Amino acid sequence: MTDELIQAARSALDAAYVPYSDYTVGAALRTADGTVFTGCNVENANYSNSLHAEEVAVAGAVKSGYREFDRLAVSSGVRDGVTPCGMCRQTLAEFCADDLPVVCDEGGESTTTYTLGELLPATIGPETLESAERSEKPD
Repeated sequence: MTDELIQAARSALDAAYVPYSDYTVGAALRTADGTVFTGCNVENANYSNSLHAEEVAVAGAVKSGYREFDRLAVSSGVRDGVTPCGMCRQTLAEFCADDLPVVCDEGGESTTTYTLGELLPATIGPETLESAERSEKPD
């Protein structure tokens, strides 16, 4: 049986707005208490203003007061094992530990699971900024 979080990510694909790339992405983010937030990509003619599925899911969860997550699933319309992009990985790292499982849809029953730390080693986090504030600034 296909994982319920993958199914939620696949369902989110239907809402994607992708008039430029025609590449749909859906994400499903599960909170520590089991609540699931989904997101889809929303493209814009100015590509840098496009929203990514993972970010939409995180934003929905944060807007609803959630800050702790235990699993993410990502799917694309072509089931190619898509992983979160670097920007999305950094957004996830703001709220998630390195051991967050990121399940990537390979189609059918096949998935590949990574940890966030594998996808984004040596991330920039709050401790990076704290360390910079503590260090002396060069003359």
